[in-house]
Amino acid sequence: MFGEVAAANSLSDVFAKGGRPRVALNVVAFPLSCEPIEVLQSILQGGQRKVIEAGAILAGGHSVEDREPKYGLVVFGEARRDDIWRIDGAEEDDILILTKPLGTGLISTAAKVDMAKAEHMNAAVESMRRLNDLPLKLDDITKSYIHACTDVTGFGLAGHLFNMLSSKGLSAEIYTKRLPVIPGALEYAEEGFVPGGGYRNRKLYAPQIGGLDEISPAEAELLFDPQTSGGLLLAVHPEGSEMILAACRTSGWHDAAAIGRLIRGDGEIAVKTQP
Repeated sequence: MFGEVAAANSLSDVFAKGGRPRVALNVVAFPLSCEPIEVLQSILQGGQRKVIEAGAILAGGHSVEDREPKYGLVVFGEARRDDIWRIDGAEEDDILILTKPLGTGLISTAAKVDMAKAEHMNAAVESMRRLNDLPLKLDDITKSYIHACTDVTGFGLAGHLFNMLSSKGLSAEIYTKRLPVIPGALEYAEEGFVPGGGYRNRKLYAPQIGGLDEISPAEAELLFDPQTSGGLLLAVHPEGSEMILAACRTSGWHDAAAIGRLIRGDGEIAVKTQP
């Protein structure tokens, strides 16, 4: 699972550009003095499974000995120049679609102190190991409705959405009741299992978000929760939003949801419970 999640997270950067992974290289640090080599073999096998699932070739890599295990991929991918999804291509009135549920940071933090229920951790792992290979599932017409894309990872939903707004004179409305959530995540937020990255993200981004006092503290944590192998955040032309959602759900992203929209503004986010 470690290898699968790490590989899915690495491959996501190519998928977030609308691309197709072609070649991947392992990057490994491993503590041979305290972990058996079979553990490393299992991690690499998990990564290889995801590379193959993505339709790419695993062509070796590089390893060093370290005090804690680290694993990821360098990924080379391709996309047609005119079809690359950019982070700054969003337009006014675009619908924001999120393909995976939020909460991996909260659940992982609870798991580190053995406070996460098995069914909640299993749901988080299943989400994290899922490839973001949406570009491979869409035809050219459907892809043309997507104006911008980013994957939601360490800066949380808020941080990555701010990157999408950074250069276009746009603001965003987010509807918290529409946010897809991994089971248990809100419960752990209420109990205070907030990762360090969540606190940093809140400090950075909360001053630019309106309406936080109108939602629960747990719901607010979802905006700042750092994700591992989170979903794609898409800015989609309104005429294509239902088509994109249908394609996501048909292809297995059953939690995909339209979570907000883009409006003319100065790069701020307004949080609302409903449209």
